[in-house]
Amino acid sequence: MTGMIKRETMGAQLGGLLRGAILSGEFQPGEAVTETALAVRFGVSRGPMREAMRHLTDEGLLVTVPYTGTRVLQLTSADIGDIYSMRICLEIFAFEQIWERRDAAFRAALVARHAALLEAIDAGDDIRSIDAELDLHGLAYETCGNGILLSSWSGIRARLQLYWAAHHRAHGITGPKRESHDDYVRLALGESRERMKDEIRDHMSRGLDKTMAFVSSVEVEKAGSNRRKT
Repeated sequence: MTGMIKRETMGAQLGGLLRGAILSGEFQPGEAVTETALAVRFGVSRGPMREAMRHLTDEGLLVTVPYTGTRVLQLTSADIGDIYSMRICLEIFAFEQIWERRDAAFRAALVARHAALLEAIDAGDDIRSIDAELDLHGLAYETCGNGILLSSWSGIRARLQLYWAAHHRAHGITGPKRESHDDYVRLALGESRERMKDEIRDHMSRGLDKTMAFVSSVEVEKAGSNRRKT
């Protein structure tokens, strides 16, 4: 494993490998992870592994609790509801900010990011499709020129990664449907701001109930397991 990783980018590459393992479900939400065990697993020293874990903690995929240790973020049904409501507000606001400034560069970038998403879907690469989907949605935030809005988006991106990983498992799929962003892209490049805002609301709600049911079932199963242990 070590020979596959360039030393100058070891921490970053380890972070990517660990992120992929978390999103694929290899490390379960709430599962404890330790620097020593991960270093052994990836065949590296503890220094770059510490850097990788710190990076994922900053992203929000790992959480460190004093006197308890570091765990994979446990996404709850309440988190899903918070993400859903916040994301609608943020994305509508982002498009309101950029609507009159959607120039040729924005249009080309949106089409290119959609093409990258379709390529990941066609390849059956779930992790890459999650990143590509978030990159597609992230363009509006990157374009708006509002630092606080972009920071807010960055702050929930890791939770959205876990959201979509849970969503895909709930639906038994390895990525979104190929046509799932066709209307989003078409309306984002169209002339009606109000139709785009309606699409954002509809787009965010698709599959939400099933994902909520999936996450809730995990919570019930975990609670039952804890009761059996006691």
